[in-house]
Amino acid sequence: MLSIVEHDHGTPRRETTKLVSLTIDGREISVPEGTSVMRAASLSDVKIPKLCATEQLEAFGSCRMCLVQIDGMKGLPASCTTPVAQGMVVHTQNKQLADIRRGVMELYISDHPLDCLTCPANGHCELQDMAGVVGLREVRYGYEGENHLDAPKDESNPYFTFDASKCIVCSRCVRA
Repeated sequence: MLSIVEHDHGTPRRETTKLVSLTIDGREISVPEGTSVMRAASLSDVKIPKLCATEQLEAFGSCRMCLVQIDGMKGLPASCTTPVAQGMVVHTQNKQLADIRRGVMELYISDHPLDCLTCPANGHCELQDMAGVVGLREVRYGYEGENHLDAPKDESNPYFTFDASKCIVCSRCVRA
């Protein structure tokens, strides 16, 4: 069976004729004003890891996988919620970002059932894909302590089943 994979730029398109020029990983690009850094990067074939972002919904910034470094800006903003600005210089890949992304993913996986081989989403799982993208190979944390691995499935809705043990609290389903 062949599945169609559509490219999702992470945040909705902005309709305006005013363009903003910026640099992302050394590439100069121009995008419509109001475009997110994530979408601008994606449009120039720069991939930024993401879990909660989709171009079907307004950005929320909850997963923290899409952090970037912007020259002159304190901290590491989420690229999905940060609009581009004229002359902005964005770095999407460096050791600090890689370490933070891997750490965030490690926390997600530490509270996630390790049933990938029997999961219906195996091979078509964004969490699995992003774990690979950030290079997560092992989790330092044990699975003891507070977690929601044994949470019961909510099958009360005739259209979908909610499995809380697999939820990463990205709020995408709630926002949809």
